[in-house]
Amino acid sequence: MILTTRTRTHETGPHAERAWLVAVAVRSNSGLWSLDDSLDELAQLARAGGAEVVGCTTQVLPRPAPVYLGSGKIDELQATVREDSVDTVIFDDELDPGQQRTLEEKLGVKVIDRTALILDVFARRARTREGQLQVEAAQAEYLLPRLAGQWSHLERLGGGIGTRGPGESQLESDRRIVRSKMARLKREIERVRESRGQQRAERTKGATKLVSMVGYTNAGKSALFNRLTSAGVVSQNQLFSTLDTTTRRLFLPARQPAVLSDTVGFVHKLPPVLVDAFRATLEELHEAALLLHVVDISSRHAAEQAQVVDEVLAGMGLSEKPRVLVLNKVDLMAATEDTAEVGPHLSAGLGGRRAVMTSALKGWGLERLRTAIVEELQVLAPSPALRTA
Repeated sequence: MILTTRTRTHETGPHAERAWLVAVAVRSNSGLWSLDDSLDELAQLARAGGAEVVGCTTQVLPRPAPVYLGSGKIDELQATVREDSVDTVIFDDELDPGQQRTLEEKLGVKVIDRTALILDVFARRARTREGQLQVEAAQAEYLLPRLAGQWSHLERLGGGIGTRGPGESQLESDRRIVRSKMARLKREIERVRESRGQQRAERTKGATKLVSMVGYTNAGKSALFNRLTSAGVVSQNQLFSTLDTTTRRLFLPARQPAVLSDTVGFVHKLPPVLVDAFRATLEELHEAALLLHVVDISSRHAAEQAQVVDEVLAGMGLSEKPRVLVLNKVDLMAATEDTAEVGPHLSAGLGGRRAVMTSALKGWGLERLRTAIVEELQVLAPSPALRTA
């Protein structure tokens, strides 16, 4: 059993919540992500949620512990929380309601898990009514089993990262409120889903093909989307900068009628409630003739991030969907377009798939990508109109 604690600081503003991060690994469960790697991403999520990360704790256990951390280590964390004036402790996995209650009682501060944090970041990023509805639905689904002893009023969700309410006095009333809200949100989302389906059918009628972009968050999908469509979509170097699906005409060399959609990015340990809530948005992927899987090739976690996307797609029944692997941000690895090459950290994971290296920032590889799209569409639906120029 190993416990390591180290301090990291990052100022986000005078009123930022002081957050301490906690991650645990079970020795028998080996995975692609190390504790440090997972914590690095959790820190990015916490900062995206407006927190100041003041430190973190990791622990390796021989078997899962009933309250996430091993015996005695909670007391050590309790002392750390007092000494560092911590406001919030964020755990790197989803806690069950009992674990969360116990940890809050013992630590005496707000406790949230990775799922609540991601929901909070999504709530900050949602711009359209559709995105806001889907985030609210996911929050309500997550909230319902956690009402006892925690959030008493749904409207308090906006009062800080994963904010809890004052007590249990209105538990049954609150459950009715949440269930009623969930039912209303589902009705509204269903209307959005029907409307989106009608718009999609109109866009793709005739020979027009739908091509959808997927990828890990912050892989550069939106920047690449802008390059391919001249759309002017918001593109920022941050997690989940795009939540709302945007569709624009895709300009291809053979005048193939096609549209390109940019969807929400995925992340390690993506909460199932978010996948369910964003079903209306993610239906674009099911209807697409071709997927462009965008990978940040400059990331040392490129292979792991690509596998996360593959796993999410498999969970959605899209494993066999035709796709092109787009290795983006190659300008961060090569001085010129001609010197760019796939490194050993990713080449083993290509699995024979077609790959195109691009730089959305520099405009590298865009014509090769357009040609690859046309050729893949021709394989799917041979037609004289699909001959490359």
